[in-house]
Amino acid sequence: MRIKFCFTQRRKGAKTTLAVRISVWLRRIAVLACLLLLVSCQAKGKPESNQAQVKVARVVSGQSLEVLGMAEQPNLISQVRLIGVDAPDLRQRPWGDEAKQQLENLIGGAEKTVMLEFDIEAKDKIGRTLAYVWKDKKLLNEQIVKQGYALFVGRSPNHKYDQRLERAQQWARIMGQGIWNPEKPMRMTPTEFRRLNR
Repeated sequence: MRIKFCFTQRRKGAKTTLAVRISVWLRRIAVLACLLLLVSCQAKGKPESNQAQVKVARVVSGQSLEVLGMAEQPNLISQVRLIGVDAPDLRQRPWGDEAKQQLENLIGGAEKTVMLEFDIEAKDKIGRTLAYVWKDKKLLNEQIVKQGYALFVGRSPNHKYDQRLERAQQWARIMGQGIWNPEKPMRMTPTEFRRLNR
């Protein structure tokens, strides 16, 4: 009889332990479900778009534009700087004028619509919006570098299309396009030119 009593006690303890374990797991699952629900509600309540469709007011240079239609102010002109692109200064002749003209050609002129895609850092140190510019499913940042009208310069933390831009520059260099033309090369980078001609 004594042996039977001990066996029954162990069995009840095992059942109790199993019930406690199941209870703990059910609580954990309930907490996890609540957390997942909260996270999904936050994502739906706060839509973050990394793109904006805008109208080009004018091309300023081979690396910057003025656009209309940013945010809630459709008639306010905003300055946009192409990410990863360092185009010749307009005073750096003839390459600066050629870069500006080529960007105008890629856009199709003023009043054309383009899509801006943003990366991690939204503005540069002088307040211009930093963006990748898309027109007819073409990345214009890449096109202007590939055609040899600008250099690729990676700037942290915006690195989304660095590989594409670097390959575009390699292509332009191999093909001798624009500033890489061996008969008429650009001898000073745009950054060096601006530093010397302030």
